[in-house]
Amino acid sequence: MTAQKTTGYLKTIMTESRTRTLELLEGLDDEQLMGPRWDTVNPLRWEIGHVAWFHESFIARRLDNTPPIWDRGDEIYDSIKIEHGVRWDLPLLTREESLKYMQDVEDANFARLSGNEAGEEDSFIYQFSTFHNDMHNEAYSYQRQTLSYPRPSFAAQAENEAEENAGPLPGDVEIPGGSFRLGAERTDAFVFDNEKWAHDVLVQPFRIAKAPVTNEEFAAFVDDGGYGRRELWPDAGWGWRMKEDARHPVYWLKDGGQWMIRQFDEMTPLPPHQPVSHVNWYEAMAYCKWAGRRLPTELEWEVAASGEPDANGNLAGAKRLYPWGDGEPGPEHCNMDGRVTGTVDVAALPAGDSAWGCRQMMGNVWEWTTTQFDPFPGFAPDAYKEYSEPVFHTRKVLKGGAWATRSRMVNNRHRNFFTDERRDVLAGFRTCAREYGFDPVAMWG
Repeated sequence: MTAQKTTGYLKTIMTESRTRTLELLEGLDDEQLMGPRWDTVNPLRWEIGHVAWFHESFIARRLDNTPPIWDRGDEIYDSIKIEHGVRWDLPLLTREESLKYMQDVEDANFARLSGNEAGEEDSFIYQFSTFHNDMHNEAYSYQRQTLSYPRPSFAAQAENEAEENAGPLPGDVEIPGGSFRLGAERTDAFVFDNEKWAHDVLVQPFRIAKAPVTNEEFAAFVDDGGYGRRELWPDAGWGWRMKEDARHPVYWLKDGGQWMIRQFDEMTPLPPHQPVSHVNWYEAMAYCKWAGRRLPTELEWEVAASGEPDANGNLAGAKRLYPWGDGEPGPEHCNMDGRVTGTVDVAALPAGDSAWGCRQMMGNVWEWTTTQFDPFPGFAPDAYKEYSEPVFHTRKVLKGGAWATRSRMVNNRHRNFFTDERRDVLAGFRTCAREYGFDPVAMWG
């Protein structure tokens, strides 16, 4: 299953991931590294120790049964055993001790790699550990937003004025029905356990938006009283809205007649043509009901991203790894890897279009689907058994990646997953026409 990687590649991605962690810590004082005791954040000082502990326990200790570098790591940094609410009270390593621990773990993991090409087991374990670090780096990015910390600065940042002013991309594309292989094949390279295994599914014809819903489009819903109209919300969503007294997306603020948005620690005018972000599944569903649209299923999203038409315009058997094809992601394809610390206009990056003409199905914002995060037929957990299995049936599937996501860890198959109420994450959505396919909004009206 897992293609073997060179030891040089494995060392490079681990170093890159650790460097991004250091960039995200830059400019934060010791008080900010602890932060408030909120349900949606961890103390950053705990998180960086956890990631170092994970690298150590998942690689050297698991594969070689080596003794721990720090003998209290298991009782402090094991996220499965350490309840979230007590992480502020633990005797954590200091910033300096944490950074040294990170370096010591990296040195130990590098030392055990020998030769040019790593074996299958090492290739999988080192990649998974790096992707785990990448996921935490993305969480650090949106935690800085949640906590109103300054915008991070990344060495990878690039000029993006054209992308920020590319404008909207209205309209739908029509996609034919047919048979589709959903999930990972046994011959694929790196595979997360929840992608196992590919199975044939039938998809009905559907129409899906070329681009995600924009701030301007979502503002029309808000200005029309969408947050106060009970008939637009599913029962659980209305309960959430009432409990939170939500009246608009979490970082929006009305200044006179103009919508503003807080981006990290700055208030700026709401960019009209960038995708709405930091909205939860309930907010996406309410918008769809208001607009006479619906969210795509995971299957529909993946067909729109991966599928290709045959000579007669029907759904072909081919399946792309990325929307644009099988070539590695580049800056012309997608807004990922932190090259922009935020979103860009939805009409930007046409080189990343899918075969059907859908844009930005990778990058910018994760996209909610209607699909519950359930196992595929043939699922079996991998070495990190707690990655997927404990949360099946409790979350929704998101697809595509966001601006802070590392492009090396996602493709069209990738399944992210969050609970319905989360709006701190870098999530938006695109919509489908209701007259095609399954219509989940019809379930409550």
